[in-house]
Amino acid sequence: MILTKAQYDEIAQCLVSVPPTRQSLRKLKQRFPSQSQATLLSIFSQEYQKHIKRTHAKHHTSEAIESYYQRYLNGVGRNGAAPVLLELANEVDYAPSLMARIILERFLQEHEETPPSKSVINSMLRDPSQIPDGVLANQVYQCIVNDCCYGPLVDCIKHAIGHEHEVLLRDMLLEKNLSFLDEDQLRAKGYDKTPDFILQVPVVMLCPLAVEGHIIHWIESKASFGDECSHQAYLHDQFWSYWNSLGSPITKQHRNHSPGGNIQNIQNPSFYI
Repeated sequence: MILTKAQYDEIAQCLVSVPPTRQSLRKLKQRFPSQSQATLLSIFSQEYQKHIKRTHAKHHTSEAIESYYQRYLNGVGRNGAAPVLLELANEVDYAPSLMARIILERFLQEHEETPPSKSVINSMLRDPSQIPDGVLANQVYQCIVNDCCYGPLVDCIKHAIGHEHEVLLRDMLLEKNLSFLDEDQLRAKGYDKTPDFILQVPVVMLCPLAVEGHIIHWIESKASFGDECSHQAYLHDQFWSYWNSLGSPITKQHRNHSPGGNIQNIQNPSFYI
């Protein structure tokens, strides 16, 4: 199923009037019943992350942190089994996993002799049983498992999906009997910039999702939607360096979280398939 840019924009525009919270996903499904849950989750996740980036700073002032921490202490003081942190995150419209990080850091600052390192914080978020307070460990766990956009569980899912699509792409290349080098082989050859695959013999791409007749030298797979913001970020962070070191044209596979899904959201179509 192909998702056009117009369809993507319609869904994204819906999130302007519906606050980008976890509860909004249910409303999206009701509004767009023909779209899969995975498609809507992918778009929702991108728009939600944009919202969090815009509002991130206000949640990290010393006043905000102290206010959240005192509200947490008061809440668990009344009922330690209640989802205090999760409800606080929902109330102030902040990602539960990020709220859990704020409170965990503040707790450790108060109870540990030295400030907690980033690696220690990350380890405790991945495994809340390491947190030296049972009530806080349970609160953090509730935030992690109920966050569909941030946190260690989401990171694992994204990594698995990305790897899955790289495997699917490798299988497609093998099925077509195309000779290629993958990232590991490229690193072994000394490449510092490594797309997923370099074709040892370039091919001409002829398909509905590409500009016909373009020669394909290399492929970078992204298991995510290609809205304009992500296109610009990928161009800046990866694709221009590939262009400079490996030549043009650039070819990129853009998929959503369900196999076979694609989005046409292209400013310069010669860069993407």
